[in-house]
Amino acid sequence: MKKIYLVLLAFFSIPSFADDMELAETMKAFDTAVFDSFNHCQKPQELDKHASFFAADVEFYHDNGGVTWDRASMIANTQNNACGHYSRKLVDGSFSVHPIKDFGAITEGVHVFCQDETNKCEGEADFVMIWRKVDNKWEITRVLSYGHRKNN
Repeated sequence: MKKIYLVLLAFFSIPSFADDMELAETMKAFDTAVFDSFNHCQKPQELDKHASFFAADVEFYHDNGGVTWDRASMIANTQNNACGHYSRKLVDGSFSVHPIKDFGAITEGVHVFCQDETNKCEGEADFVMIWRKVDNKWEITRVLSYGHRKNN
């Protein structure tokens, strides 16, 4: 009887596979949407859309660029340094999702940056994003972009 109880306890303590798959699909769709707007942010409506994914108090940590402490500063940096200059592609198979109980999720992976003028994809970096779900709306609260390097 004790073994059955332990098996049942383990079964009900582990989030269901279906829930994990649904979260992974949701977060992958958000990642795609965030970076589709990033990749077209030279258009004002796409920059606004990109900004809408981030909390007002987002913290963005970039190993080469430093830290920004709010959405307005982060979006200004994006507009000045990225929009119309390069785009981002997710490295196939690198994306993973981890739930955060009663808060949201962590997404992580590797992305490649491609120069818009030449289409050369020469730089890659690791990323981590912390997503919070509030009132059925997902928003990014923290971003880490690090390990920038030439890709192979």
